Amino acid sequence: MTDASATPDIRIALARYDDPDDAQAVLALLDDYARDPFGGATPLDDDVMRHLIAALAARPGAFSVLAFVDGEAVGLANCFEGFSTFRCAPLINIHDMTVRASFRGRGLAQQMMMRIEQVARERGCCKITLEVLQGNRHAQQVYLKMGYAGYQLDAEHGDALMWQKKLS
Repeated sequence: MTDASATPDIRIALARYDDPDDAQAVLALLDDYARDPFGGATPLDDDVMRHLIAALAARPGAFSVLAFVDGEAVGLANCFEGFSTFRCAPLINIHDMTVRASFRGRGLAQQMMMRIEQVARERGCCKITLEVLQGNRHAQQVYLKMGYAGYQLDAEHGDALMWQKKLS
């Protein structure tokens, strides 16, 4: 019988794309996120599921952070190194950030973000960027708590916006 009041074993780790368990965790968590309304509410395409891990492994600046609770992978952040021309230094972009719904509110996202910041500092990065949906107030509160904020270069011209143009 397990003690319900026992502190869960939490582990935050860099995913190893060559480890089958880590690779499966990345795929399962990303698919879970894709199915969530904040991820677009559509499962990952079969082609993505088949090729994503190899594609991530082939990108030298890519890394993924996994959060485990009692050995179960429950959180994922996919990150990519970019470059700031204004600072002439690398940066990290958090492209995907998710925690399984039943594990939210336990501080796992903050712990993953601290690990990402550690990697960014080790790589000599000048900043970490991310995007968040306007309606995702909970995520915004987490990011604000961790020191993230929207930005503007000049107040006269307003806040920076993230836009996209899909090519396929």
